[in-house]
Amino acid sequence: MQDNDAYVREVHDKGLQFDLPTMSRRKMLTVAGGVGAAVIGGTLATANGADAATAAAACVAEVESETAGPYPADGSNGPDVRVQSGIVRSDIRSSFGTSTTTAPGVPLQFSLTVQNLACTLVSGAAIYAWHCDRAGRYSLYSSGVTNQNYLRGIQVTNSSGVATFTSIFPGCYSGRWPHIHFEVYSSLAAATSGAGPIRKTSQIALPKDVSSTVYSSATGYSASVTNLSRITLASDMVFGDDLAAREMATVTGSVAAGYVANLTITVNL
Repeated sequence: MQDNDAYVREVHDKGLQFDLPTMSRRKMLTVAGGVGAAVIGGTLATANGADAATAAAACVAEVESETAGPYPADGSNGPDVRVQSGIVRSDIRSSFGTSTTTAPGVPLQFSLTVQNLACTLVSGAAIYAWHCDRAGRYSLYSSGVTNQNYLRGIQVTNSSGVATFTSIFPGCYSGRWPHIHFEVYSSLAAATSGAGPIRKTSQIALPKDVSSTVYSSATGYSASVTNLSRITLASDMVFGDDLAAREMATVTGSVAAGYVANLTITVNL
């Protein structure tokens, strides 16, 4: 049976056409112990906005490996934004370099708390995160935004194992549940060198109730209302096999004040 690191490398380069078969393969690996780590009791920290708050919690199994999809901009399918000056930033709402266009949308601050297989918080790991805009478009790839690189950025986990990004709530495009992509690296140098290696490629799922509220209440998300009505977690090609059991973020806030999303992940570093 293939180990998790090899599986990440295999999944990472496949793109959208690999999504559906990936799910059944992932399920097989989980049952065999290739992806899931043993659950061990422990304590960990979770993020509340930009600051980390300490809380007692059960150690969670390793987060699932997912496809990076067709729009990663990590060199595997087109441009590599990771090696560009300006990519290391917490606020990813605006493009950098030759453009300063800001992606409009409901404010969203999302944080990943990273721990290793021993359930120890990991500082100094690097997270590359990216997602679509409120219209469901990916910068550098989608029509109308190929000259933009917004909603992409790299952050390093702090002493509490937390990396935080300031962004907007992503739209829901046809065929996919609302989500955020991310890659985990052992260090900032590994993330920005273009050489890696990538230690984990996965996705953050966003709750339906919050997504529905955003899409039905905020300007610019009208297409997402229809798209969300046509998808469920069970039918989603990425989250469907386990209903995003270790990938569903906890989200608080409001359309007026903005939202805060948090997810703790276990990664083999």
